[in-house]
Amino acid sequence: MAPSYTALEWLGRAEHELLLFAAIWFAVGAFDEFGLDVLWLWLRLTGRVHTGKAPPEAMGPLRGVAAVLVPAWKEDAVVGTMLEHTLRVWPQAELRIYAGCYRNDVATLAAMVTAMAGSGHDPRLRIVVHDQPGPTTKADCLNRLYAALLEDERRGGWRARSLVLHDAEDMVHPAALGLLDRGLDDADFVQLPVRPEPQAASPWIAGHYCDEFAESHGKAMVVRDWLGVGLPSAGVGCAFSRASIEAIAAQRGSPEPFAAECLTEDYECGLLVAKIGGAARFIRMRDADGGLVATREFFPAGLGSSVRQKTRWMHGIAFQGWDRLGWDAHPLELWMRLRDRRAPLTAIVLAAAYLLILISPVLFVAAQLGVYHPKPIAPSLRMLLIVNFAALAWRTLFRAVFTAREYSVAEGIMAVFRMPLANVISIMAGRRALTAYLASLYSGRVKWDHTIHLSHPALATVR
Repeated sequence: MAPSYTALEWLGRAEHELLLFAAIWFAVGAFDEFGLDVLWLWLRLTGRVHTGKAPPEAMGPLRGVAAVLVPAWKEDAVVGTMLEHTLRVWPQAELRIYAGCYRNDVATLAAMVTAMAGSGHDPRLRIVVHDQPGPTTKADCLNRLYAALLEDERRGGWRARSLVLHDAEDMVHPAALGLLDRGLDDADFVQLPVRPEPQAASPWIAGHYCDEFAESHGKAMVVRDWLGVGLPSAGVGCAFSRASIEAIAAQRGSPEPFAAECLTEDYECGLLVAKIGGAARFIRMRDADGGLVATREFFPAGLGSSVRQKTRWMHGIAFQGWDRLGWDAHPLELWMRLRDRRAPLTAIVLAAAYLLILISPVLFVAAQLGVYHPKPIAPSLRMLLIVNFAALAWRTLFRAVFTAREYSVAEGIMAVFRMPLANVISIMAGRRALTAYLASLYSGRVKWDHTIHLSHPALATVR
């Protein structure tokens, strides 16, 4: 006969199982992160990697035509400023910007036309109107821009050396285009850092992007570059050689290089460069004033928009990435794929931990009142909890240091307090991503769940 338990005893058993589950997987994640931390520290201490100074030549002429693709959907608030700023700070004659919008997005088209007039009808800018109503997917819009580039090449008898990807909300660095161009001398794909800009109106939600990118693009991408594994594209501030783009299209068996059915086509293309045998580089440099040569932008400031954006990332990278790219047998590549796709599992583990925060106080109060008698924690589990606590302290320190290094000491301190919020956003995005993925399996369709941007960094004081 099965033993009988009170409600509190059942709750205690649930607490134990959740504690064991969370502790084990937190330890696995801590071991993964610690390995990357140790590698980064060793590389820095031995001088194998460092943040260099951008050479003056980065501001000069390019070695060939750079075609910048800028897809847009409902970006009338920022795209005009982005285009005018880009044309102004990138004076190279070899630049060609292909700005794409949809035929049912009149406001964005009007903003692009205004930008063209504001730049003195700069011949380096071409506006491309998609013949399909939007939104389709970002990849589909990119393919339309690529088709326009091919048509211009046929008509003009020239050929672009590189394809550069940017979004309508980006603020480019003056030295970025030259660094991308020169980086392609010995690589097929080049990625520059992304630097989210702090927003006074949203120090918590927008601020947590500063923390994540400061560590990711200050540590993880640096280590990946040194290891020589595939580099994921951030979709902005990156350049593909023409040969790699054509090889990716050939691999797909299509004249179009970007997978229209994929939500994170940029991430996929970055990894496909390694799959076709190409080389990738992550270039981290600073200008003469000490500023990071990076793509600056305002990330979502609201909870809903942040969850939607991270849902798209998780859906595309973790779920579609598993389906579309599979797994690599090379140990280092396998490690990186596991890191990239762990977000849904991390969300589940975090949800278990946060559930414990609700359960444990109830059981503690019940124990103090004498109506519940908890069982002692096993020594092995106790040791695991100690390891996890130490790992959390280490992780918090690393996050704070990277944020303080790029922004300020005050932001570094804030990074510690923003970590719980970042976890909540991840939990919400994980649930939503799984639902979206299952819905896409049923319908066979994906939709560009686009983030609307209301302000451009060029209109604000950049720190």
